[in-house]
Amino acid sequence: MDVRQLSGSIVALVTPFSEDGSVDFEALERLVDFHVNNGTDAILALGTTGESSTMSDEEDNEVIRAVVAQVAGRIPVIAGAGSNSTATQIAKSRTYEALGADALLIITPYYNKSSEEGIYRHLADTADATSIPCILYNIPGRTGCSISVANARRLSRHPNIMGIKEASGNVAYAAQIARFLSDEFRMYSGEDALTVPLMALGASGTISVWANIEPAKVHEMCASFLAGNIEQARALQLAGLPIIDALFSQVNPIPVKEALAQMGLLEAPHYRMPLIAMEGSARDIVTRALKEAGLCD
Repeated sequence: MDVRQLSGSIVALVTPFSEDGSVDFEALERLVDFHVNNGTDAILALGTTGESSTMSDEEDNEVIRAVVAQVAGRIPVIAGAGSNSTATQIAKSRTYEALGADALLIITPYYNKSSEEGIYRHLADTADATSIPCILYNIPGRTGCSISVANARRLSRHPNIMGIKEASGNVAYAAQIARFLSDEFRMYSGEDALTVPLMALGASGTISVWANIEPAKVHEMCASFLAGNIEQARALQLAGLPIIDALFSQVNPIPVKEALAQMGLLEAPHYRMPLIAMEGSARDIVTRALKEAGLCD
């Protein structure tokens, strides 16, 4: 398929680690197959959920190489290439393109607190430097800066920017961005609890943490909406809220890795510092939600 027409459920994939802290590539390959076999429409590797900020360039490259190889063309692979350094973001983007990624996720320049024009150029220059399409990532809660409505309008016209992952949690902002949507510029929900509301505004689907543990359900929700079965999509969104709440009961991806371990999809929920494992009552929140959803005994 043409990745520029991508719709549905895109999983923001976790990066499995071994007890010694290294990337667990066997587990990564199993997760890829789990998603391909359960209807996930595309895989995003090295996003926020993938803990890429704690990984070396060599590890990042090996993860993209492994995901592309295991997917083997069955669904698109999107690589998270974000950096607060424009030169680094461009270098990562070119590397991931060479490794076979189908598209890139690029982010606003966190920590630097650039000017409006600087933010525009950071994103536009990256898109200029690659031949595979880019998805903008708007997540001001993590980066400290948002893609303004004016910049979103400008960037929506860039021939190599295919869309935006909207994770501000601000539906009014999403509605403003929705005015710029077209076949060439799409929106993907970056908030699992708001996927159906954003699809009602014109979003094409979701880049989802929830899909890590219930890929078939998230795919069905998106596919139902796109097929015009709004009530079915709405019912699935509302039914999923308890598990979504549990997955964001602590900072992502701590709870989702805990959930994957309890479901037997990861051997254990290993993290990179400063992320640490859940304990006690915090862990119990995830356990209760999984049991209520029938995802573990």
